Amino acid sequence: MRKLNTFLLATVLCLGTIGFTQAQSKVAHINTQELIAAMPAAKAAQTELEALGKTYQTDIQASITEYQNTVKQYEAEASTKTDEENQKRGLELQEKQQRIQQFRADAQKDLAEKEAELFKPIQETAMKAINEVAKAQGFDYVLDRASLIVAEGKDILEDVKKKLGI
Repeated sequence: MRKLNTFLLATVLCLGTIGFTQAQSKVAHINTQELIAAMPAAKAAQTELEALGKTYQTDIQASITEYQNTVKQYEAEASTKTDEENQKRGLELQEKQQRIQQFRADAQKDLAEKEAELFKPIQETAMKAINEVAKAQGFDYVLDRASLIVAEGKDILEDVKKKLGI
């Protein structure tokens, strides 16, 4: 009887161990930033963003130069103007400076919106490819490599690149 109990206990433990190992999930990892950076569409989007940024920077610099020239002119003419005129000019300069700051803030906001608009379909394409590769290879979870400290699972970056043709 005692041998039967031991045998049953050993059998239950073996079956439990087999069930546990089958229940473990397969995990892979990928560096999504590296994947997106390698995509031709991302390179084109980055080029477009840089061109737009340069346009804004040129406009901002022109406004700053105009502002500085006006400051120099007003400073040179200050002694020949009345206090009332100088105060009015001072307010005008403050308004110009505020417009430059507002334009700079609007440009940054516009660049951020444009970046989101350009990269959203690229990110969706990348995620779709990651999901397809993970499913085809039987992975339950795919973690982003950038947030991992230790990565012992399979890196599927090359497989996803191959899927995307890059």
